Amino acid sequence: MKDLFTVIKFTMKDMIKRRSFIISTIIFLVMIVIGFNVPKILKSIKGEDTGDRLLIIDENNIFEGALENLKNLDTGYEIEIASLTYDEVKEKIQSEEFESAIVVEKQKENIKIKYIVKDATMLEEVPEDIISTINTLYTNLQISKLGLTEEQLKSITPNFEFSLEQTEEEKVNGNIFAMMLLSIVLFYAIYFCAYQVSSSITTEKTSKIIETLVTSTSPKTIVLGKTIGIGIVGLLQMILLVGTALISAKTFLEQGTLEQILDISAITPYLGIVTVIYFILGYFTYALLYALTGSTVSKPEDIQSANGPIAMLAVIGFYLSYFTMMNPTSEMNIFASLFPISAPFCMPFRIMMGLAKPIDVLISISILIVTILIIAKVAIKIYSNAILNYGTKMSLKDIIKVYKDKNN
Repeated sequence: MKDLFTVIKFTMKDMIKRRSFIISTIIFLVMIVIGFNVPKILKSIKGEDTGDRLLIIDENNIFEGALENLKNLDTGYEIEIASLTYDEVKEKIQSEEFESAIVVEKQKENIKIKYIVKDATMLEEVPEDIISTINTLYTNLQISKLGLTEEQLKSITPNFEFSLEQTEEEKVNGNIFAMMLLSIVLFYAIYFCAYQVSSSITTEKTSKIIETLVTSTSPKTIVLGKTIGIGIVGLLQMILLVGTALISAKTFLEQGTLEQILDISAITPYLGIVTVIYFILGYFTYALLYALTGSTVSKPEDIQSANGPIAMLAVIGFYLSYFTMMNPTSEMNIFASLFPISAPFCMPFRIMMGLAKPIDVLISISILIVTILIIAKVAIKIYSNAILNYGTKMSLKDIIKVYKDKNN
C-alpha cells in the first residue's frame, strides 16, 4: 500500500509540473472567464442599450396614439415614435441612427405598413414579431371602440392555455441543451485524462525511468498508481474548471440569464455525486485501456497509432450517447446508459431528465465496475511483460501472445 501511495504521489507531481498541463489549464480558465464576459463586451461595444433602435412614423394618426404603448412592451426594440418625412426616415437609417423604421400609411380601405432597413439582402420579409404586435395593437384599438361588454370581449378574445403532452409513459424533464453540454464535458474530461496515462507510460519508457520503478515495486502497483494519480489530477482540474464556470456565470452574467439557457432546477446534489462517480468509473475504464496501449510502444511518435482503436471506441461510446438523446425514452438510449463504453456519458443525463431509477443506476455502475476489473486484469498482465519492451510497436497478435504467455 505504501508503494501504491508513492507511485500516486510521484505521478501527481509529474502531471502538475508539466508545462503542457499548466498552460492548457490556464488557457481553459481564461477562455471560460472571457466566454462569460462576452455579453458585457458586446454591450460595451454597442453601448448600454443593446436592443435594435426602431423608428415608427404614424403621420395620419391611424393608431390614435396607441403606438406609444409599444414602448412599455418587451418587444426587443428600443422604440421611438416621431413625425418625419420619408426622406428624413431614409436619412436616419442610412446614418445608422436607427436600425429600422416602420411607416404607417392609409390607402383607401387598407393600411399600408412600410418596413425600412438599410440593406434588405438578408431579410426575406418583415419580421413576424413586428407584424403580430402591430396587428394585436390595432385590433385591440378597434375592439375598444365597439363598446362591448366584458362577456362579449371574452367571447372574441379567449384565453388559450397551451400544454405539451406526450404518449410515452415516461415523463421527460430538463433542457436538452444542458444534457448535451453535460455529456460533452464528461467525454472530454474522461478522454483527455485517460489519454495522459498512455502518454505518461511511454514517456517514462523513453527516459528509462520505468526501469527504476519496475525494480522498486510491482507492475500492478505501477499501473494502479499511475491511473489513480492522473485520475485525481484530472478530477481536480475538472472541479476547478466547473467551479470557475459557475462563479463566472454568477459574477458576470445578468441575473436570470443562466436560468434561461439551462434548467438549473435539474442540477441537484444527487446528480453531482452520480456525475463524479461516472467520471471516475469512465476514467478508469479508458485509462486502463490506455495503460495497456502505452506499454506496447517505446517511442512517443507511436502513441497516436497505438491509441487509435481506444480513441475510436471512446468516440463510438460518446456518439451512441449523444445521438440517442434525441429520443431519450428509446430502447437504444437505455442500452447506451448500460453499455460500458457509453454509460459514463449517457446515464448522468438520463438522471437529469428523470428517466433513470435508482436500480438502473446501480445496474449500470455494477456493469462498469465488472468491466473495469476485467480490463484491469488484462492490462496488468500485458503491462507486466510488455513494459520493458524497447523494440518496435507491438501488434495485436503480439499483445495476445504476451497475454497467453503471462497466463501460463
